[in-house]
Amino acid sequence: MDALTTATALWGAVVASGLYHGINPGMGWPLAVSAALMDRTPGALFRALVALALGHLVAMVAVLFPFAVLMFLVDWQRQIQIGAACLVIGLGIYLLINRRHPRFLARVPPSRLALWSFLAAMAHGAGLMLVPIYLGICQTLDSDAGHAAAATLMQGNLAVAASVAVAHTLAMTLAGGALALGVYHWLGLKFLSRSWFNLDVVWALSLILVGGLSLLLPH
Repeated sequence: MDALTTATALWGAVVASGLYHGINPGMGWPLAVSAALMDRTPGALFRALVALALGHLVAMVAVLFPFAVLMFLVDWQRQIQIGAACLVIGLGIYLLINRRHPRFLARVPPSRLALWSFLAAMAHGAGLMLVPIYLGICQTLDSDAGHAAAATLMQGNLAVAASVAVAHTLAMTLAGGALALGVYHWLGLKFLSRSWFNLDVVWALSLILVGGLSLLLPH
């Protein structure tokens, strides 16, 4: 598999993970429906979606940027990738064993949706899921890493990390927003109460899968 095909697949994974996070009710789209119903205006739904997207984006950046800074250590890139993969797998196993939702999320007032979204993404490891994908994208870049200055490498890695975070968050917002709009305008709360789907197990298994693939893929 050449670098272009690999890069395309990895960027596809960034978007797919965003769609997956957006569909998951645990990332907050039902809160946007609730906000619109309480204020009795569609505008509240869009404001809530923007707040949820902002919190999610900040969480992605907060997780990805430290790895972007580390990636200028060219000689240690594989070790960093292995460490990140093990961290993702460990979190997936933990979430698979511990099914309880973090109680502190329930204490965040509804008016602070951006903060809730940030904390929810951090608690569920949404950003960590992107780390192995991001590291793989960095490895597909055509650059003479051995001769590039550290500042140049770091600047490039930060730009890629920001692009990954934005692409992922846009996909998440589109998926979650489509569901929120559908429930608010057409399906109603009865649909939500009857068709609530829990993706906790799938989420934990997907973390383990992403981490495992990162360890197995050639470097």
